[in-house]
Amino acid sequence: MTTYPHTSALMQRGAHFLGTETAILCGAMSWVSERNLVAAISNGGGFGVIACGAMTPDLLDSEIAATRALTDKPFGVNLITMHPDLFELIDVCTRHKVGHVVLAGGLPPKGSVEAIKATGAKVICFAPTLALGKKLLRSGADALVIEGSEAGGHIGPVSTSVLAQEILPELAAENLVFVAGGIGTGAMIASYLKMGACGVQLGTRFACATESIAHPLFKKMFFRASARNAVASVQIDPRLPVIPVRALENKGTEEFAAKQREVALLLDQGSIDMGEAQLRIERFWAGALRKAVIDGDVENGSVMAGQSVGMVKTEEPAAEIIATLMAECEAALAG
Repeated sequence: MTTYPHTSALMQRGAHFLGTETAILCGAMSWVSERNLVAAISNGGGFGVIACGAMTPDLLDSEIAATRALTDKPFGVNLITMHPDLFELIDVCTRHKVGHVVLAGGLPPKGSVEAIKATGAKVICFAPTLALGKKLLRSGADALVIEGSEAGGHIGPVSTSVLAQEILPELAAENLVFVAGGIGTGAMIASYLKMGACGVQLGTRFACATESIAHPLFKKMFFRASARNAVASVQIDPRLPVIPVRALENKGTEEFAAKQREVALLLDQGSIDMGEAQLRIERFWAGALRKAVIDGDVENGSVMAGQSVGMVKTEEPAAEIIATLMAECEAALAG
């Protein structure tokens, strides 16, 4: 069995918290982070996370059960804070005794963190700023993920390297902080571990794993892309608080601009409120992503990818990806 003494020592807190061999989480990618990939990552020593996204409680219930049938290792569930059925989804996680719930997409609504922790589960939250990170920890978050703008999918405005320099020295000694966004190699993992991170989260690196159900055309687009092809969406109307999304450029990028104009017009007319407007945007992304991931329509669908996409060159089993990252990290730390 291969050992990674330097890496394991620095990942010890994160791995203990997750209950895994390594402190490598997989970012929750809608339609991609489902039972097959989640189980493969957990079986490979990492921590798989089901992307609940726009799932109904019944769908999440069956997805957790199906994942459990494929692995006896720990895995988590990512819930979107603006989901209208958030508390029902939390109940589903509770019934299945899910050990870790990731809350994403904004500040957790009142009572949500308490509802998860009441059953003994751990709560992981995204912290886009130092101030919000401190607030989330005071509110009961057990761990934070700081994710930079290089990531795929929904992103914040600040790069990973800047967030790490700002947040890790302040919070990492006393708290569990995972770093995400633009991580494609073990050498980069080593640098964040040395800065105090307890582990890392990667999405793009796992999207084209052998076990990923993503369509072959979706994966092919990843293999051909470079960092500059992964661009952030543009906000059309300043009144519509749209979180930017990073994806590979295609016709779907233009369709999103049209969707924003459509929703803004409905806001003008008073037909919908701001909450419904945001929900419609989220549903657009869920549908556009499904079009690309499941149907293989990579021209009109959303091919969400981080800027590390240029480092994804071929299909590999999830366990091999994790082993490669660990070996690279160990070499960097031992050198």
